[in-house]
Amino acid sequence: MSTTVDLRYPVGRFDPTAPVDPARRAPAIEDIAQLPAKMREAVAGLSDAQLDTPYRPGGWTVRQVVHHVADSHMNGLIRTKLALSEDTPTIKPYDENVWATHADMRLPVAVSLGILEGVHARWAAVWLGLSPADFARAFVHPEIGRMSLDTQLQSYAWHSRHHVAHIASLRVRERW
Repeated sequence: MSTTVDLRYPVGRFDPTAPVDPARRAPAIEDIAQLPAKMREAVAGLSDAQLDTPYRPGGWTVRQVVHHVADSHMNGLIRTKLALSEDTPTIKPYDENVWATHADMRLPVAVSLGILEGVHARWAAVWLGLSPADFARAFVHPEIGRMSLDTQLQSYAWHSRHHVAHIASLRVRERW
């Protein structure tokens, strides 16, 4: 039995087939609401050299992770609102690895931390305002298929914990 930790998935892989029920909504919404503070705490005090360190061999830098989460969660909020406004819309995917190479990925992390503050304040308000029936609304991801808002909520709550854990586990390993 191997005790090697997979640095790609410090909180485990997301299971899109896990049951989604009302009891799991509040903790997931709390994960969404708390992400900006947890991300800010994860990068607090890091130097530019540390921010430019990959969280794992062959992985993105800490700076890229922070900017990626802002990119991803901006898209997530928009996808949520599309599903609430249209009848099972097909959303547009994007190549996160290509996005991670654009010039904005070299900006200070404060830029994306500010984005996360605003996006997550709005997103948590949207989630908290949904009726039980709203969680069954869905969108279609061309590569994944149909996704209910219940599943999307769980996915982005996991995504929030996942990337904060990338940074936190790097800090532990490097003793920063």
